Formats: sequence, C-alpha cells, structure tokens
Amino acid sequence: MSSQKNSLMQENPMRKIKIEKVVLSCGATALELEKSKKLLELLSAKKAQITKAGSQTRIPDFNVRPHLPVGVCVTLRRNDAFDILKRLLGAIGNSLKKKQIAQNGFSFGIKEYIEIPGIEYQREIGIRGLNVTVSFIRPGVRVKRKKIKKGKLPKKQHVSRDEIISYIKENFNTAVK
Repeated sequence: MSSQKNSLMQENPMRKIKIEKVVLSCGATALELEKSKKLLELLSAKKAQITKAGSQTRIPDFNVRPHLPVGVCVTLRRNDAFDILKRLLGAIGNSLKKKQIAQNGFSFGIKEYIEIPGIEYQREIGIRGLNVTVSFIRPGVRVKRKKIKKGKLPKKQHVSRDEIISYIKENFNTAVK
C-alpha cells in the first residue's frame, strides 16, 4: 500500500516544477545604458526594457536621482528561456554554488559576455557583464495571482532548494558545489 502512495506522489502533475522565466539584466547609466541594451538584445533577440530608479530613490554618491534610467532587462519565457539558460550556464562552466540557489529560483552573474558559447566580441558593445535570474513555478500559482477570489498558497507549493538542484542536474547537467 505504501508503494501505491509513493507512485501516486511521483506522478502528481501538480507537483511538477518548470521554469517560469529567465530575466537578463545589466545596470548602467547614460552611454553605457545603450551598450547594455544592445548586449541584451543580441543575446535574447528580444527588445530590452529600460528600468528607472524609484520615485524616492536618491543616492548622491552614485549620481542616482528619481526616475533616472539605471539599467536594462529582458524577460524570457517558455522555450526561449530553456534554450538561453543552457548557453548561459555553459559560460560559468555548468556549475553553481549552493548559496546562489534560493527558494523558487536562482541567480548568477557573467563577468564578460564573450564567455558565452557562440557569442563573439562586438566592438560597439565592448566588455560587459550581465546578471541572470531564473524563477521556478508549480501549477496552481494562479490562485495567488488572480484578481478576484485571490487565495493563499501553502508552503508546500513553493519550489524548494533541493527540488531546484535536482531539476538543474537532470535537465542541464549542472554541478552544485
């Protein structure tokens, strides 16, 4: 009887995890902002969005003031996300540190975009780095996000670190240190 319960638990489609989105981002201002935008559009083949500082954000030491453009990001979903994530993990040697993995996702940085397999140096972009953030999801999260009759999600609905580690080991052959 316990073997039946285990097989039912493994086959439950509501427990499967999948990649919700991959966000590529670069922080920059002024002329460097345009270079970052070109880089993200080169990598993703999608239009990059400029992010602005908040309405109350003011950091005089970094010359940041409210509504000043401070970065660029691109969000990739579904098949695009899976394909680009394989390439980006190759740039860091297909290995992650355990502290880079959190509940519902993981993040890592790439110091120079020329480390990505299949990407050549672009003179107008120069040497730039980028951040990669991957978000995981389970079916049923719509309950939390819908506008009418919004519900709460139990903790078991979140994707744990161990589940993320096993997912990336199976699908991307990535080592976790």
